[in-house]
Amino acid sequence: MSAKLKTRLREEILSEIDGIRNNQTLLEERNFNARLEAIDYLEFHVIERLHVLMESRDIPGQMNVLKDYAQKVKDHLEEVNNKVFLFFRKKIQEGHKGKVLMELMDEYFDGNINAFIHQDITGYDHLDIFLNGILTDQIPPGETKEREAEMVYYQKTPARIILALIERAAFRSQDVFYDLGSGLGQVTILVNLLSCVISKGVEFEPAFYIYAKTTSDNLHVSDVEFIHSDARNTDYSSGTVFFMYTPFEGKMLLEVMQNLQGEAKKRRIRIFTYGPCSGELAKINWLIKEYGVRYSSGEFCEFRSV
Repeated sequence: MSAKLKTRLREEILSEIDGIRNNQTLLEERNFNARLEAIDYLEFHVIERLHVLMESRDIPGQMNVLKDYAQKVKDHLEEVNNKVFLFFRKKIQEGHKGKVLMELMDEYFDGNINAFIHQDITGYDHLDIFLNGILTDQIPPGETKEREAEMVYYQKTPARIILALIERAAFRSQDVFYDLGSGLGQVTILVNLLSCVISKGVEFEPAFYIYAKTTSDNLHVSDVEFIHSDARNTDYSSGTVFFMYTPFEGKMLLEVMQNLQGEAKKRRIRIFTYGPCSGELAKINWLIKEYGVRYSSGEFCEFRSV
């Protein structure tokens, strides 16, 4: 690479970093979505690019200075995000819930947070970062207990699916919500925070249970309970609405459904599903499929008992 091209490359990268650093709107706390886009750009289009360039002997050491500069700008933007997360945690600790909390969140997503419900994205997006950051700053634990063969490896439910669940469920004051295989607890907590319904999470892995309970306790959230239990043997006598992001399969799934069938004989229940278990529940004769929408990452469905 000629000296002229090296100089031009350095100037181009410096200009990109300066453009983000000098954009004062990114420092406004309510500009969360735009700030995340800037952070992503710095991480994946600047810092990683510089890392690759620095491996070449043909590139001057000045690139290391640019990388440090980009990292400092990125760190500063992330500090602003941390202030946003602390602000929301304080609001939740003060008792803000339901429509009030949703409207406040909406202000940080250009008044269009519900648009995320209908996006077909594989994996996670900015809304996940926002909601996960609000709930806790704990480091997620690893598994400590060996999973049985039919227990599915834990994955967080995408935030847009949680919002779709809340919108579709239209919870009533007498409802009690259960998340089966609640993992780190974000579905259980967010359903309660955004709908004010009593919410319970059932989790087999003790480290996940402790993490979820600690998150809930730190937020001072009322009407949320985490149950360290095997979903096949849990007491669901208070439940009216259930959710599963395919936490188990095969015989184990059928055993859980037999447990829920016992409850369905006493009262009508609704079950929301996401992922492969949606197809399995569609085969069960005591359930009627009320709603279904396909995402590239899985099908989200609502069933009701006959």
